[in-house]
Amino acid sequence: MKKGLFGMLGKPGKVLPLLLVFTLLISLLPLAASAADRGAWAPNVSYAINDTVTYGGSTYRNIQSHTSLVGWEPPNVPALWQLVQGGGGGGDTAAPTAPANLKVSGVTSSSVTLTWSASSDNVGVTGYDVYQGSSVVLSVTGTTATVTGLAASTAYSFKVVAKDAAGNRSPASATVNATTAAGNGGGGGQLPKHTLTGYWHNFINNSSNLRVRDVPSQYDIIVLSFADMDPSKPGGVTFSVNPSLSSALGGYSNADLIADIQAKRAQGKKVIISIGGEQGNINLNNASPNVTNFVESMYGIITQFGLDGVDIDLEHGMNVANLTSAIRQLQQRVGSNFILTMAPQTIDMQNQNTSYMQLYNNLKDITSVINVQYYNSGCMLGRDGKCYSQGTVDFLTALSDLTLQWVAPSQLGIGVPATPSAAGGGYVSPTVVNNALNCLATGNGCGSYKPVAKYPDIRGAMTWSINWDATTNYSLANTVKPFLNTLP
Repeated sequence: MKKGLFGMLGKPGKVLPLLLVFTLLISLLPLAASAADRGAWAPNVSYAINDTVTYGGSTYRNIQSHTSLVGWEPPNVPALWQLVQGGGGGGDTAAPTAPANLKVSGVTSSSVTLTWSASSDNVGVTGYDVYQGSSVVLSVTGTTATVTGLAASTAYSFKVVAKDAAGNRSPASATVNATTAAGNGGGGGQLPKHTLTGYWHNFINNSSNLRVRDVPSQYDIIVLSFADMDPSKPGGVTFSVNPSLSSALGGYSNADLIADIQAKRAQGKKVIISIGGEQGNINLNNASPNVTNFVESMYGIITQFGLDGVDIDLEHGMNVANLTSAIRQLQQRVGSNFILTMAPQTIDMQNQNTSYMQLYNNLKDITSVINVQYYNSGCMLGRDGKCYSQGTVDFLTALSDLTLQWVAPSQLGIGVPATPSAAGGGYVSPTVVNNALNCLATGNGCGSYKPVAKYPDIRGAMTWSINWDATTNYSLANTVKPFLNTLP
């Protein structure tokens, strides 16, 4: 588990680097440093306000002082970078090369997932158009896409075209054919319309140590935290009851956990396992043999413990194409009741081109809920372009409203800490959580921010964690779940 400042307080891997929080706050103050042309963007570089960089053939101006990290490339984080000049220019007439190795990597009754090799360009490829027959049905920035809304047991053909910033288009890839599965291939099982999700600790910190049998019935989805990376098998994961936790609970064994899980499932609850956190990261940087190792080991864990699915909580970068392929294969192994949840950080949902948004677009037909972590994030941009401070009802509603441009309301949940000790910042009382849910669902209970629409299908809430909630006699569960039951 994480040994840093918050490792004994909150969720391992749940705290954004403190430097980001401090720099985002400091950036609101006047800076004495002068702006400069910093050349090509790079990670682990300190950028001042008004510094300019180039990335993908375009020029960007920094609007918040920060130290860059992998995944914070300028197009991905408009809260940090503003486009000054698009790439290409009038002189760029060279088209990208055709996408190669187009393959079908996943099929359900209503969707087809495609992957391909990246095209090259003299300036830079900016995206790809996916054709279903002769019509463009999807535009993406990565090298994977999921075409949804298809009919069951039906044959389709697909091809992909690359494009650059100057509007040049590549020749089309080779055409691939796919036939959708019969019946109802979507996932999700049976869940209440409005759900409460909570994480269960498979480790010891200053919160309560709990057996899964003792998790209160208010929690609809129980997320076991976390699967661990298998150092001997690239892409593989392992899971068993943590020895220290077992001792603290008087000898809690794998067999005890399995029995507890089955009892919860018999009550209609869903129990899934999370990949992420500090020690639960996975290695899917290579397609082979990593994807196969992940699918086989994760399916083994799901089968052994009798689980319903997977939570994606990766905070150290992800290979979207390989993770998409792995989750698709796993879902097909588990079946149509497969539960898939995600827990992106706030910054991961600041625009529709982030890695998490690409992953959601690839997997949205089998996604049960995305629970955005609205904490440990400092000031972030809402839908109106204003920067909202964490720990307020406006932060929850303005940031949710932003994400609801791209995520279906029935797939979005509000993620909050159960107690002030559960996170480095962003705690709100359970009453404020209810106010935010009420505001989003009905337009009532709002602060100063008013969402652009009402979202009665908003999925619900998530908390880190059940164990922290136990330290307050489950104040969050006892307050938020009854309110969710009153929503339309």
